[in-house]
Amino acid sequence: MSSSAGRHGLLSAVALLLGTVAAGVVGVLVLVDGPTEVAMPPAADHPSCTAAAEHWPDELQGLTPRETEPSHPSIRAWGDPAVVARCGMPAMPPTEDQCVVVDEIGWVAEDLGGATRLTSFGRDPAIEVIVPGEQGPGPLLLPAFSDAVEQLPTNDYTCS
Repeated sequence: MSSSAGRHGLLSAVALLLGTVAAGVVGVLVLVDGPTEVAMPPAADHPSCTAAAEHWPDELQGLTPRETEPSHPSIRAWGDPAVVARCGMPAMPPTEDQCVVVDEIGWVAEDLGGATRLTSFGRDPAIEVIVPGEQGPGPLLLPAFSDAVEQLPTNDYTCS
């Protein structure tokens, strides 16, 4: 193998794990020189996610959209490292985890070490937003997702 090919292979292999889905499968993987690889949400094709996708922000606090793999309307990414949003995640059950309310929408925050996972609460299906630490405090980005979350049906859960 030539050293050029080796460097390219090494560069392609460098990845940042931002989160995992409950099943332990990689949820979001950012490749250095390619699209953001994202696991398909279980209910990505739910009609409310189709409606929510029409309300993804064009840009996110100056971060421009980037390609995802797979490319699907229910998935959107911005910036580098990527902030990733996925519609079609399972609704969260009742929880005592930290819940914040932004624009009258509940979000449950989960620290992933180098990132924060924010999942809409009281909506079925849910929207998940993963914010790398380099992009600042995740809750500050949530107002940009309010219009998308409002397209999702509510369930009986609210932040208390």
